Amino acid sequence: MNKILLISAIILSIILSTKIVSAQEADSTAHQFFRNQYGLLVDLQPLEPESWNGIISFRSKDKTYRLWLDNRVYIDGAYFFDNNTYNAIGNGLTVRRARFAVKATLHNNWYGEIDLDFAGSEVEMKDMIIGYNFSLNKDGFLKNVKIKAGNFKETFSMEYTTTSRYLTFIERSLTKTFVPGRTLGLQTQMNSNRFFLGAGVSFNDVGDSEVTAWSKDNNKKRGMDEGYSVTGRLVGYPIINDNSVLHIGVAASYRTPKTSWEISDGYRYSTRSLTSINRKKYLDTDDISNVESLRLIGFELAGAYKNFMFQSEYMMQRVSGTSLNKSGQNAANFDGAYIQAAWLIFGGHYRYNTAEAEFTQISRGQTWGDIELAVRYDYISLNDFDAKVYGGGANGFTIGTNYYVNSNVKIMLNYSLLDHDRYANGKGKLYTGYDSNGNLTKDWSKIDTSEGAPGEKFGFVALRLEVDF
Repeated sequence: MNKILLISAIILSIILSTKIVSAQEADSTAHQFFRNQYGLLVDLQPLEPESWNGIISFRSKDKTYRLWLDNRVYIDGAYFFDNNTYNAIGNGLTVRRARFAVKATLHNNWYGEIDLDFAGSEVEMKDMIIGYNFSLNKDGFLKNVKIKAGNFKETFSMEYTTTSRYLTFIERSLTKTFVPGRTLGLQTQMNSNRFFLGAGVSFNDVGDSEVTAWSKDNNKKRGMDEGYSVTGRLVGYPIINDNSVLHIGVAASYRTPKTSWEISDGYRYSTRSLTSINRKKYLDTDDISNVESLRLIGFELAGAYKNFMFQSEYMMQRVSGTSLNKSGQNAANFDGAYIQAAWLIFGGHYRYNTAEAEFTQISRGQTWGDIELAVRYDYISLNDFDAKVYGGGANGFTIGTNYYVNSNVKIMLNYSLLDHDRYANGKGKLYTGYDSNGNLTKDWSKIDTSEGAPGEKFGFVALRLEVDF
């Protein structure tokens, strides 16, 4: 019921804010004055409806005000080849994303955004942003600078900061496990025709009810400080023109314990393996105890030439503390990487967004659209045996084909093959091999390796139907 009221309120606000379009019928140039619900005399100006590549937009005649919708629906399905797996896997369908967003530019330079996700029959807060864009100032050092406050993605990882609507594969690579998500904070960025620089300070994760409850509990019961993170990203593009781009980047993040962590001095890495249909988390470190800080560094190399592109990243994560997991070790180290390449078969071009240092929507080669072929290899290791962390490791191989029907509709088909090691047992909940008596076991230390390498291995086919409007 609350969700219905929330959606109704948002839609009503849009209708009320755009209803002034009807004033154009009376006088399309003159300003009109009315009293609003607060009794104030307000200047009523007409807004013109527009379509920006299929996105519904309303803009004032003087172009100082614009409001638009940014909605997405992704329907995903997956079929798993699990005849020889240790753990049964269920096939199925899901609504992967059901996003409803309202965005606006105000008085030229100001920006506001509300973005919610209704997938999974829950309301999750995504982007909630108040921003100021110096780029619209014509002169001065700050002309290419943007600053924003609110809840948004930290500036780390080319793959993660790229909106899901423009991803090459249905799911991001395994390295997303390391990447900071959306957090509440302050961030600034600037770009030129040769580089991009972004930096920010962030605090808690406030995206869903679970982490919000953890924050309240840690504040109330422990009197714990909220914690903070400092994240930065620098990208250079020594080659950039209409046909080609070369992207070289580095990002880093320093993070202290936060009240939004499940355990105030413990951190956990876990992820699902390239699909949201299979809910098992094979890769899971459980809570690493006695954590004092996290350090993350990532390297990016990408490029494109007309209808060919490649993209790659390597990440290293260091967890520091005092005798982590009572191991006597004060640090644990993990890493991961991916490399992918793609080809637009029918003459389309890859396009690059210098304002965010990432690939953006492709240019389709034909009036009926374009077809893309892509391949990716990725791996991750969440094991540090000295620190008694056995989160598991995995290698993934994915091939995909995408049909770009138009600016709003995309159909994606992926085949992925996952190979996990013996330690990827979902913190002791999943089978990863057989013991010496021939019985399935969840304890990696009891696995008999005489019959081959243990660990869960499976392949699956995934399909996505996507519409953006």
